[in-house]
Amino acid sequence: MNIQIYASKKNFDTQKAERFFKERRIPYQLLDLKKHKLGQRELMLFARRLGAQNLVDRQSPEALSHPIAHTDDDSYVLECLLEHPKFLRTPIVRNGEQVTLGADETTWNAWIQKG
Repeated sequence: MNIQIYASKKNFDTQKAERFFKERRIPYQLLDLKKHKLGQRELMLFARRLGAQNLVDRQSPEALSHPIAHTDDDSYVLECLLEHPKFLRTPIVRNGEQVTLGADETTWNAWIQKG
């Protein structure tokens, strides 16, 4: 299992994800999106698994004041997210090709069961 947690800020769900894997002694890598430049392949994987529109943090005042929150053009959304990862909804938790958004303990438990 190779767990990566992508986060732009220490929100409640990010802390919940870290605690989940820490308590189960599962090593994970925390990638701060302010320091770690998100690659196009990573973003495309997230969009394929979760949907480009679902990646936008529509509760962030900053994102809501930008056109990204008001478009249904997936290519524009992905272009903006590459340029401005602060508009991403986090945490995005990745286990190889599998990806979750937010605190999804049910899926994480399933990953652990599979080993």
